[in-house]
Amino acid sequence: MKQKGQSLQLTDKYGRVATDLRVSLTDRCNLRCTYCMPAEGLDWTAKEEILTDEEILRLLNIAVNTLGITKIRFTGGEPLLRRSLVTLVAEAAKLSGPNGRPELSLTTNALGLDKQAEQLAQAGLDRVNISLDSVDRQTYARLARRDRLPDVLKGIAAAKAAGLTPIKINTVAMKDQNLTQAEQLLTFCLEHGYQLRFIEHMPLGPRHTWDLSKVATAAEIIEILETKYQLRPRPNRGSAPAELWDVFPREAIDLDGMEPLGSVGIIASVTRPFCGDCDRTRLTADGSLRSCLFSLEEFSLRDLMRGGASDEELATAWAQTMWQKPAGHGIHEVGFEPPKRTMSAIGG
Repeated sequence: MKQKGQSLQLTDKYGRVATDLRVSLTDRCNLRCTYCMPAEGLDWTAKEEILTDEEILRLLNIAVNTLGITKIRFTGGEPLLRRSLVTLVAEAAKLSGPNGRPELSLTTNALGLDKQAEQLAQAGLDRVNISLDSVDRQTYARLARRDRLPDVLKGIAAAKAAGLTPIKINTVAMKDQNLTQAEQLLTFCLEHGYQLRFIEHMPLGPRHTWDLSKVATAAEIIEILETKYQLRPRPNRGSAPAELWDVFPREAIDLDGMEPLGSVGIIASVTRPFCGDCDRTRLTADGSLRSCLFSLEEFSLRDLMRGGASDEELATAWAQTMWQKPAGHGIHEVGFEPPKRTMSAIGG
């Protein structure tokens, strides 16, 4: 419990401190990516169960001013579908806690971003993470179940023009789907100045569709990339989920002193778990608090808040929930169960 005059920290029993908050604004999405949801979509959460703007901003204020949050990432579903997104960003940008103003970012599929990028930048958004699994139109359409690649590329370009940088491109790598296109995607990102992050496919999609044998591993991704480039690992990842490599031309002989072409990252949640350095706490669109992406249990801050709880009571409940954070996700343990919610309902 906190003492009078002191702030709480989101510390767990293993000594990790959460300073990065992922806030889902909606579970709705305008794509139907094969690894995320079934073709027919999902049963969306009823509007009255979704946190209101006022409730979100109240929780953000508690997070920044009481709980030591320094980074806020707005996610979904697809957060651009929330009509009040610009307003939420603008209000979040006014927050300033003991650690100053939080960094504000957005994870999006970029559909419609060309129409909102400038407004979001003016509102105070710092940068974007954009989901893009292929720059081949047919592959993209097959994976997303929507032929929208040109619209996505338009949105990415608009984000760059608006200064929402660095732009990070998130790619879920899968065998027999897009793994062989990895170097093509890296070339595209290097040419445009984007930071590519490959993500190992995690069991967060439709039930009974995940197969460990079909996961494109970090080692396999590196092997593909090194057919065209030389990669040199960067040290000291810290709490960042991605391991980073500097990228050099394949024909380069002496890399010392040479400027890299850029960088590439791999988020190897399955084969190289980084749970011991995790600094994230998650809030779903309906106000449920999750200490881990793979949590089987949640705590409803929404219900507590709507029941009349004070800010202090909400902060204390948040801290107590995070104290129970598990040591790891347990994907490789006997009896592992994926969460009942899919990724779109949890928030990225």
